[in-house]
Amino acid sequence: MARLSVYDPFAEVFPELFRGMLQPIRTPGGEALEIKVEVKESNGDYSVQAEMPGVKKEDINVQIDGNRVSISAEVKRESEQKEGERVLRSERYYGAVARSFTLASEVDESRASANFENGVLKLTLPKKAAPAAKRLEIK
Repeated sequence: MARLSVYDPFAEVFPELFRGMLQPIRTPGGEALEIKVEVKESNGDYSVQAEMPGVKKEDINVQIDGNRVSISAEVKRESEQKEGERVLRSERYYGAVARSFTLASEVDESRASANFENGVLKLTLPKKAAPAAKRLEIK
């Protein structure tokens, strides 16, 4: 049986440059930085839970544009171990992570709310009321 393989023209020219480009960002400790999202829909709103461990509340940004929701965060981690006055190990990590998704209905931004606790971002996104049908009078 013949084996199929995908030809990658960049693999020969730039073998290390594009490798792992679409994989999640990893911290020096090895954990992946990604936003895991759970979206639920009820009659009048959407409920979103986004897991963001290790992220500070001040570093989270949520944007709503019609029915598109974007969540992004910037992660800054610094760790330094000292023994007396000599630095034995110093680690710094800076990275950004983002997630966007589209909902079936538009969101009423004025009534939306967000809460962040224990590494979980909870969004309550009320649906925007659909405009009532208007009958045009023919003249």
